[in-house]
Amino acid sequence: MNRQLCLFICILIVHACNPPGGQEASMEVPESVLRDKILGGIIGQFFGNLNGLVHENRYTDEPGNVTEYIPDLSHGARTDDDTDIEFVYIYHMLEGGRLVMPYDTIYLLWKEHISDKIWCSNAYARNLMEIGIRPPYTGRVALNPWAGFNISGQFLCEQFGLISPGMPRTAARIGTHYTHVAVDGEPVQATQLFDAMIATAFFEDDLRKIIDAGLASVDPRSEIHGIVSNVLHWHGAYPDDWRNTRLAMKETYWNGTFGGAGGTNGYRITTAATIASLLYGEGDLVESLRHAFNFGWDADNVAAMAGTIAGLMKGARWIMEQGWDIKDIYTNDRRPGLPAEMTISDFAGMHLRLAERNILEHGGKVIRIEGEKGFLIRIEEPANIEALPDPLDRAEALREEWRPRVEEGLTGDSTEQMVSVYMAACLDLAGDLILEKKDQWQEALQVFEPHFEILFEEGMWSQEARQYFRDVASLPL
Repeated sequence: MNRQLCLFICILIVHACNPPGGQEASMEVPESVLRDKILGGIIGQFFGNLNGLVHENRYTDEPGNVTEYIPDLSHGARTDDDTDIEFVYIYHMLEGGRLVMPYDTIYLLWKEHISDKIWCSNAYARNLMEIGIRPPYTGRVALNPWAGFNISGQFLCEQFGLISPGMPRTAARIGTHYTHVAVDGEPVQATQLFDAMIATAFFEDDLRKIIDAGLASVDPRSEIHGIVSNVLHWHGAYPDDWRNTRLAMKETYWNGTFGGAGGTNGYRITTAATIASLLYGEGDLVESLRHAFNFGWDADNVAAMAGTIAGLMKGARWIMEQGWDIKDIYTNDRRPGLPAEMTISDFAGMHLRLAERNILEHGGKVIRIEGEKGFLIRIEEPANIEALPDPLDRAEALREEWRPRVEEGLTGDSTEQMVSVYMAACLDLAGDLILEKKDQWQEALQVFEPHFEILFEEGMWSQEARQYFRDVASLPL
């Protein structure tokens, strides 16, 4: 064990175990330790994401049978949807100097950088932006048919935990702000679960305590809380038989389809598989990833999260000592306007700079530890920072908020007209407008018509909304 690591462990013991006056603990951490852990988490994330692509959605009815796995980044890392939307955020957090960017800024960033290689809830949110609807409304259940179940709440959240060392509440608060662009409800509980786990894993080696921190960060009424609790129970019942746990997960949470909460694109099975992969991997990076591949379903998503947490716990120094083939390159071929290439180390360095800002903004300090730069971090206790909305669709509140805006927008420019038509259809406001503002309504409908097939594709929206357009608006279906 090297001298710096010994010093770090002593610091943890002194500050974390004896918080003064019953307050939350503080911790002195060398910068080099944070760098090592962040880089370890990012490499683990790339292993899981990119090595997991060959297993994505290949094992559904039956598990995979991967018996051996050697992590490999011999061609470096590249942009994929498990990291590249967060790449946009991380880059502009640094450029703009704000950890929590306003939604109007996020809207402009999506318009500039994120138009391709996105799917499901993210693609639908982007289509809503095209007609002028801005976040967080692009992620509301009443307006986006994927928002209530899509896995964007978990595969677009890892980076926010990686910039929040020891600060699970802060990680969850930042993470939910960004994942609300495309999801709401249970998926946002998943954001809080996993961001809190990542933030906690910086300074906690006990995997059960990391999972408990995640549980403390979600609404106890949520389905996410029950999913995690059930997986813990099944692991306890079958500690040496992951296949029995997978069978229980499948019978309880998978509906045999792609969409919906119980589909491969839904939060139920993906959350369960991620927690199970970590438990059966027992904190080991390779075993956590191997189990993630074998549990299956959206395996690259599951493995990216498991790899982030296990890689963070191990650190980059340990990873490099294993002799795996890792080329230190991160290539961007999906997000125009961002650097086309950087090293994985530089990508991690961006996170370290944001972590420093985050530490300072939440009561921490830059200090010297034996002559080297370090940080005093205010360690947070995990807690739920956003409960489940009641009702999940927030429809009544949205109707009250949007009614005057919809009426005014009918006589506005083309963007305002499109927004008004869409909001009226989704929020059951159209009937009144047809009677009260017939001419303006018909004019707005003609402006909206070219977007109809994208925004109301078959099978992806409520029958009520489609029925309106079929019978009342007389637009083609």
